Amino acid sequence: MSLPHAILTALLEKPSSGLELTRRFDRSIGYFWSSTHQQIYRELGKLEQAGRIRALPTAAPARGQKKEYEVLPAGREELAAWVALPEDPRPVRDPLLLRMRAAAVVGVNGMGAELRRHLALHERQLAEYREIEERDFTPAPEGDADRLRHLVLRGGIDLETFWISWLTRAISDLGDD
Repeated sequence: MSLPHAILTALLEKPSSGLELTRRFDRSIGYFWSSTHQQIYRELGKLEQAGRIRALPTAAPARGQKKEYEVLPAGREELAAWVALPEDPRPVRDPLLLRMRAAAVVGVNGMGAELRRHLALHERQLAEYREIEERDFTPAPEGDADRLRHLVLRGGIDLETFWISWLTRAISDLGDD
């Protein structure tokens, strides 16, 4: 049930059209909670039907005009209740780890190249996160909202740092293939 909560969060930060929302997902929330544009539009319809969001009134409705949505009190209450719920950590479910386990039985042919490819991807993602941190959180964030956003970004930075370290060790341990 997290996609509706991600959408409510984004709309509380800034009322948006579906298109604007999908672009914002691509640039921020999508780093840690990915979703397709179709899923976002479908969920917007469900949230509107459930009375949690509404399309803002427009001066002169026109065919094909994009709707801009805002969160209603019921949506804010739903999000606040969800934030307060306890949630256990989820187990890691990563296809690369499963493929490595399978390689232990069928052979490691090509695994080194795949590990190096993943390492490069994680290095690029870390660079992007650090750019965002420099741009959006320097000097240090003030206020709880900015500190929480920065903590989410720091979580991403720490995860990328972990993967880079782990992949570097794995590549070294396996040697060249």
